[in-house]
Amino acid sequence: MNKIRILLAEDHETVREGLKMLVNAQPDMEIIGEAADGRAAVLLANELQPDIVLMDVSMPHVNGLKATEQIKQMCPQVKVLALTRHKDSAYLQQLLRAGAEGYILKQSASSELMHALRAVAGGGKYLDSAVASKIIDEYAQAGARGPARASLSERESDVIRLIAWGYSNKEIGAQLEISVKTVEVHKANAMRKLDISSRIGIVRYALLQGWLQDT
Repeated sequence: MNKIRILLAEDHETVREGLKMLVNAQPDMEIIGEAADGRAAVLLANELQPDIVLMDVSMPHVNGLKATEQIKQMCPQVKVLALTRHKDSAYLQQLLRAGAEGYILKQSASSELMHALRAVAGGGKYLDSAVASKIIDEYAQAGARGPARASLSERESDVIRLIAWGYSNKEIGAQLEISVKTVEVHKANAMRKLDISSRIGIVRYALLQGWLQDT
C-alpha cells in the first residue's frame, strides 16, 4: 500500500513532534519532511514533492498563506491542508484563493485531522466541521434576509460543484466537454440565481449541498 506522503510545516517544535507521532501512527500515512517556517516549507515542498503539505498558517519568515501561494505556483500537484486556530471565514477565503484544498482547526479532534488528510489525498476538499457549521449558519441567516433563490439547472449545478472543488474553468470545460466560454456562462447564471458574487459564496452553497465533506 502506498502511503500518503506528508510534509509537516509547523513552527512550534512540541506541536510538530506531537503531529508527527500522530500521523506516523497511521498505517496509510508518513511524514517525509518537517519545516519550522514558511520559507523552509516552500523549499522542501519543491524538493520532496509530497502528496500533502500540512501547513500551519501562522509561521515566521513567510506565513502559511504566502507559502501556500508559492507552493501552488511551483508545484500545483502538491495539495495543501491549512492548519490554524482561527475560525474566521476571512482566513478561509484567503486560503482558498491561495489554492489550499482544506482547512482544519488545531483544536479539532485528531480523528478529524486524519479524516481531512485522507479526504484531501483522495482529491477532495475538506473544511473543518466547526468552520463549515459557522459558514452554513451565516449563509442561512443571509438567505433568510434575502430573496427566494431560483433552482439551478443540472449543468449549472455541475459547474458550481466543480468550482467549489477547486477546478479551473478550463478543467471544468474538459470534464463536461463544453467550451470555457460556456462554463463562464453557466457560472454567471448560477451565481446570479443564487445571488452570490464570490468564490466564498460558492463554497457556502457547496457546504449546504454537502459537497465538501466527501472523502
